[in-house]
Amino acid sequence: MREMSANENNELPRDPGGLAPALLFDLSGRVAVVIGGTGVLCGRMAEGLAAAGAAVVLVGRDGAKAQSTIQAIAAAGGSASFIACDATDHHAIEALRDGVLREHGRADILVNGAGVNAATPFLEVPEDELDRLIAVNLKSVFLACQVFGGYFVERAGAGGTGASIINLGSASGLTPLSRVFSYSLTKAAVHNLSKNLAREWASLGVRVNVLVPGFLPAEQNRKVLTPERVASILSHTPMGRFGEPDELIGATLLLASDAGRFMTGHELVVDGGFSAMTI
Repeated sequence: MREMSANENNELPRDPGGLAPALLFDLSGRVAVVIGGTGVLCGRMAEGLAAAGAAVVLVGRDGAKAQSTIQAIAAAGGSASFIACDATDHHAIEALRDGVLREHGRADILVNGAGVNAATPFLEVPEDELDRLIAVNLKSVFLACQVFGGYFVERAGAGGTGASIINLGSASGLTPLSRVFSYSLTKAAVHNLSKNLAREWASLGVRVNVLVPGFLPAEQNRKVLTPERVASILSHTPMGRFGEPDELIGATLLLASDAGRFMTGHELVVDGGFSAMTI
């Protein structure tokens, strides 16, 4: 029996050149702005972006915290720099955008990963703590999407290339978690905002996705990881362990690169199976 052709089998013709993994994930010539890049998780994500060829701009309040990441990227032959910025301030984000454009002439990837946590019982949450979590976890994402998104949209409308925005969500943004009431509500709002923006900008090639880490111990959550909490988390995680920061790199590159060019409005979960469990 003769073989059926692709058209006879109702398959679309394939471009062999478009299937090379190295090319799909290649970020050479692109500039990635990583807000929260001085932290553990976003620092490793930044290293992954640089390893794929992107010029990386780490953004945070403390430049000293960025030095180890900058040195690691440089040692691997990559490009990285630091810009100090209060991500909760609109004018500071505008200055950040302008600084990136002056330094690199473009921006293509935005990672919003600034975050703080608190485990205060709901009836005891003070207003200043609530304000702080909303500002760092939600307002910073809103402002960066507004400022950099405006640049991405204007560039795309003028016939330029698209862009990728990756907002860090949380397992608590999918399903409320106990003990972190304020944190959960801010992350749920980030998920909602991301989907709204994805819908608005999809036709322009400006993609907005949520990267959802499971439980990866970092500065912001160590204070809430009591022995009892750890036991509860691990018993609810099919893989039976915490994640490692390196395990976010693959998902980051998928969302940032042409490998994920048809992905927008998506919540990409990296949690060892935590969200697959019920009882």
